[in-house]
Amino acid sequence: MRTDVQISICGSAGEGTIAAGDILRNALAAAGYRIISFDAYPAEIRGFGKCVARLRATTEQVYSLKEKSDVLVCLNDEHGIPHVGDVRDYGAVIYEAKSIARLAEDAHVSAHVRPGQIPYPLALRELSERATGATRSRNLVALGYLAGLYSLATEPFLRIIESKFKGKGAVAEANRKAFEAGRAAGTETFKLDLVSFGPPVAGLQSVMLNGNAAVVQGCLDAGIDNFFGYPITPATTIMERLAAEMPKRGKRLVQTEDEISAIAATIGAGYAGARAATATSGPGLALMSEMLGLGIMAEVPSVLFVSQRGGPSTGIPTKTEQSDLNMALYGSPGDAPRIVIAPTNVEGCYRCAGKAFEMAERYQTPVVVLLDLYLSNRYEAVVMPAKPPFEPNCDKPLAKQQLGAGYKRFAMAPDGVSPRALPGTAGGMHVVTGLEHNEFGRVNEQPENHEAMSRKRHDKLLAALAHPDFTHYKRFGDEGRVDVGLLTWGSTFGEALAAMFRARTEGMRCAAMKVVMLQPFPTAAVAEFIDQCDVVLVPELNYQGQFARLVQAETGRIVHRYDRVCGGPMAVADILAQMQRLLGARQQKAA
Repeated sequence: MRTDVQISICGSAGEGTIAAGDILRNALAAAGYRIISFDAYPAEIRGFGKCVARLRATTEQVYSLKEKSDVLVCLNDEHGIPHVGDVRDYGAVIYEAKSIARLAEDAHVSAHVRPGQIPYPLALRELSERATGATRSRNLVALGYLAGLYSLATEPFLRIIESKFKGKGAVAEANRKAFEAGRAAGTETFKLDLVSFGPPVAGLQSVMLNGNAAVVQGCLDAGIDNFFGYPITPATTIMERLAAEMPKRGKRLVQTEDEISAIAATIGAGYAGARAATATSGPGLALMSEMLGLGIMAEVPSVLFVSQRGGPSTGIPTKTEQSDLNMALYGSPGDAPRIVIAPTNVEGCYRCAGKAFEMAERYQTPVVVLLDLYLSNRYEAVVMPAKPPFEPNCDKPLAKQQLGAGYKRFAMAPDGVSPRALPGTAGGMHVVTGLEHNEFGRVNEQPENHEAMSRKRHDKLLAALAHPDFTHYKRFGDEGRVDVGLLTWGSTFGEALAAMFRARTEGMRCAAMKVVMLQPFPTAAVAEFIDQCDVVLVPELNYQGQFARLVQAETGRIVHRYDRVCGGPMAVADILAQMQRLLGARQQKAA
């Protein structure tokens, strides 16, 4: 039997909502289900704001969350009420049955359960107090209740709980007791809803990772030597995870005093021959832009991970957006070309992270890997490769005859990539500066030299469009001529792909293309795709249609924008509605 169940857990910050979601997704993944999960949380640490842990467990590959959840667990009435309407018909709503305070009639979840939804009142507080002597484990009671109600295997839950609270003996035992109390209550409950879990996928060997964790694994597998960073949401966990892992491998990580220091140290380490990286978000990228230009001018390999969030300025630190594309592409004084790549799923985060180091070395340039909060925090069950698929050294070979008094660090090579001598190389002494320079690295401001060097810095990157073992772009759906094409980038691709699959079931001929290599841009491939579509829709999470404008500028083709700044993932139904609108308008015009 096919399984496709989405569960939402809603509560207030500090109530263990996100912790419960973490245990649930890891337990279901360990049981053999495919998982896609995303948590929403406020900027405040505790006591304010709403937290929602949402996951989808399936036996088939899916690419996005559903619009409607099958089960809602409410740990907080005030925050849970707005989400009752997000539960499908004959889905389940689980809520606190015994409030400790008198509530107005419409202030309790039970007053908002709709006809067709199945209510499950549960004494969460009382069960937690009986099992542990405190109410703090209500979230574990709820997890146990889910396990009992839907006959889920208990062992993965207990194993994950023990692992999560390892070294906290009394806490671990209390949470285990709370889970068991909830499971007993769930087992004794007569299930009335239509939610069910079928057998998991046999032999599925996957690892639960979010985008940031996948980036970390990609860095480690690519042989990162140095990381320099400064905390900023939502990129901080990249540095935190690397701080735990890099020392075990004899590598170095430094938390710098600010973002400018972080990018400066990264470029310095890259100049010395290390595989070096930093990570930030939009505000940090703005501070790094001048130093990023130095890395481009000096042709220094370095990697910069940028996880976008709502902007501008401080913006909305804990909400997602795709509004830093323009800054990632162009943010630096003058003509400052760099490679920009954007993964579309968690596995892509791993591969893009590792490949970024290859590209930085091979083309001697900073590489920007563009994520967003949704992708950074989205969990998926990922099947990891048996061995790292990354090249350990992509430096251009340096011949002995190139060294000596006549060594040209910035020689005009046919492919634009000059032989690089690291500091300390005998005969490789040279000058590096942020000023325009000649082939020796010495300052030269003559117009013909500046034009030649500008051409060199731009043209050498074109080879990245054929970088081996890397998905620069990919088409999905119907082949040949189609009614509607979807052109997307970054995390929005999952929702776009789901909309395309749904449109095909309705009889629409459609296709979708994801573009991972954003600079240099795969102009010919994208133009060919657009030419095979009657109309093209570009859905993205920014107000200005930044990717759509890039596509039009690069290809000279007209595309239709669908821009949202809703703070969360784009809804599949909204993309589908736009596709239907465009198709209907074209058919009406043709008639």
